[in-house]
Amino acid sequence: MIDFPITDTHVHLLDTRKFKYSWASGAPKLGRDWTVHDLEQSAKPYTVENIVFVEVDVDMPQYLEEGEWVQQLADSDSRLKGCVACLPLEKGEPVEEEMERLARLPVMRGIRRLIQNKTDPEFVLRPDFIAATRKLPKFNFSFDICIYHHQFGDVIEYVRKCPEVSFILDHIGKPGIRDGLMEPWKRHIREMSQLPNVMCKLSGVTTEADHENWTREQLRPYIDHVIDSFGFDRIMYGGDWPVSTLAGKYTDWVEVLDWATKGCTPEEKRKLFRDNGIRAYRL
Repeated sequence: MIDFPITDTHVHLLDTRKFKYSWASGAPKLGRDWTVHDLEQSAKPYTVENIVFVEVDVDMPQYLEEGEWVQQLADSDSRLKGCVACLPLEKGEPVEEEMERLARLPVMRGIRRLIQNKTDPEFVLRPDFIAATRKLPKFNFSFDICIYHHQFGDVIEYVRKCPEVSFILDHIGKPGIRDGLMEPWKRHIREMSQLPNVMCKLSGVTTEADHENWTREQLRPYIDHVIDSFGFDRIMYGGDWPVSTLAGKYTDWVEVLDWATKGCTPEEKRKLFRDNGIRAYRL
C-alpha cells in the first residue's frame, strides 16, 4: 500500500450551476457536481496532498471562466496546486491574449485542447495550432495531449515541430485495451518516449478497458510498456477522477499501479505517485 501522500496530476472538478457540459448528456453518471471533498472521501485510505485540475471540456466560450473558478477554489484549498486550462489553440497567435489572462492566475500550469474528439486527422498540424502552441513557453505553460491511440501519427509529428514546448501525454494515449490491441500503440509509445520533451501520465487506463470486466492482469502489459519506454523519471500518476468511476473506485487504480510496480524501489514509487507530478507541474 502507498504509505505516503499522493500527487494526483489529473483531477476533474465540476460545477453544473456555473458551467455547461454538453458531453455530460452522454455520460449522465458524471453530469453532477464533483468537489475536492468528494475526491478526499473517494481516495481514502490514501491521502491526496497535491491536486492538478485538468479542464473538463466546458461548453464554449466558458473556458476562461473555468480557469478563474479553479483559482477561487485554490485560494481556499491548499491541496489544489495546479490547473491545466482549456484554450482553443486553433485560433493561432491571437490566442496569446487569453494566455496572458490565464497566466495572471497563480494556480495556472498548463493548457489542454482536446484532440480526441476532433474529426480532422491533421487538426494539430494546422499552422495556427502550431503557432499558438509555440507561444506556451513564454508563459511557462506545458501542453497536455489527450488523444485516442489511432491519432498518434500526426501528434508525434506535431510534438516534433514544437521541441521547445513541454508535453504531457494523458491516459497513456488511450490504447484499445477492451479490444486487446497492442500495436501500433506500442510502437507509437516507444517513438514518443524518444522525444525528450514528453512525459506520460499513467491515468485513464481502466476506462479504456471493459468497464465491468477488466482485470489487473489485462492492464499490466500496457503499464509495463509505458514504464519501460519512458522510465521512472518521465511518468506520473493520474487518477482521472471522476471519469475513472465509470470503471471502478478511485482506489482501484491506485492499487493496480501499486501492484504492477511491486518490484520497484521506494524511490521509484515516490517518483511515480508523488515527486514527478510536483516537478512536471512545478507544484
